Amino acid sequence: MSLQKNAGAVRRFARAMKFGAWLQNLPNRMTPPPFRLVQIGSAFWQSRALYVAARLDLAGCIGDDTLDAATIAERAGADADATARLLRMLAAIGVFEETTPRHYRNNRLSAPLRSDHPQSVRAMILMHNDPVMSRPWYEALERGVREGATPFRLTHGRELFAWLDDHADSDALFSAAMDSVEALAGDSFATDFDWGRFERVIDVGGSRGAKSLAILKRHPHLTALVLDRPQVIDEARRYWSEHPTPEVDRVAFQAGDAFDAIPPARDERDVYFLSAVLHGFDDTGCITILRKLAAACGDGGARIVLLEMVLPEMGADLAAASFDMQMFMGTRGRERTLDEWRALFDRSGVTLDEVVGLRSFASMLVLRRKE
Repeated sequence: MSLQKNAGAVRRFARAMKFGAWLQNLPNRMTPPPFRLVQIGSAFWQSRALYVAARLDLAGCIGDDTLDAATIAERAGADADATARLLRMLAAIGVFEETTPRHYRNNRLSAPLRSDHPQSVRAMILMHNDPVMSRPWYEALERGVREGATPFRLTHGRELFAWLDDHADSDALFSAAMDSVEALAGDSFATDFDWGRFERVIDVGGSRGAKSLAILKRHPHLTALVLDRPQVIDEARRYWSEHPTPEVDRVAFQAGDAFDAIPPARDERDVYFLSAVLHGFDDTGCITILRKLAAACGDGGARIVLLEMVLPEMGADLAAASFDMQMFMGTRGRERTLDEWRALFDRSGVTLDEVVGLRSFASMLVLRRKE
């Protein structure tokens, strides 16, 4: 029996996404090519302006008010004229709204820059544009493309996760950014998949467990076990002790390494859940983890569910192609086509049962241990 839910809504979402991708290409068709290339070539101006606005927490300073630039600057501890010019540029691309000259308020786009917004992506903006993550784009992209090497390692001398292990502030920001992925992907992973068929979610690489908690909120009978690196689990326990929710009482946190050992499943009512984990590893790493998962499933019929992007064989949209380049920049991983995923599964002792569609850019790949 299929684990797909809301199939009609998922199909309508997929059609809307295709239409959105078509609209996204309109500037290429309507803008003179030289001007369009200059626009693309200077797009980093926009990302840097957005980053500084997030650093200064301008959206938080404005809150629910409409304020003049001088007041916003005073609250942010910044220069009034420079803040006005920054806000003007961002308002020109739709982030913030200028109501009267030099007076601004939050709008639909700027509101998620607030830390208290339910769909906040402030941590994601800060993480992607932090010098740690942006330097490889500026310093090592060409060399990385020429050599097939990871630009992050070329810049920092170490792999991303090994580097994070020794830099607590960056690691905390990375974890906060990963928890905000739900704002990008939506909650369809919790609503368009039939979690009601299971009793325990084993969330491998689950960070603070935000996705497990979103699932548990909708399924009171479920419990969860979150497995991640020791320092991530320590941070998760600290965070939830300060931000308790009713659902967190049904979550257990365990430090561990998916390359070493994965908690064994009890029976077919257990499901392993890996959200955007395997795209961070090369084929060898993925196969190692998948084999560990297959072994942990035992003979009890437990399932493995991967929340991952599935690239089309050709014609990927900008978001998908950009995510893949970010994987290249920071890791040995990649986004994969369905054929590439299947090739990994064939070498890992697991078989693909179903691809569950979501109202999101990702899909759920449902696996079981090969007989």
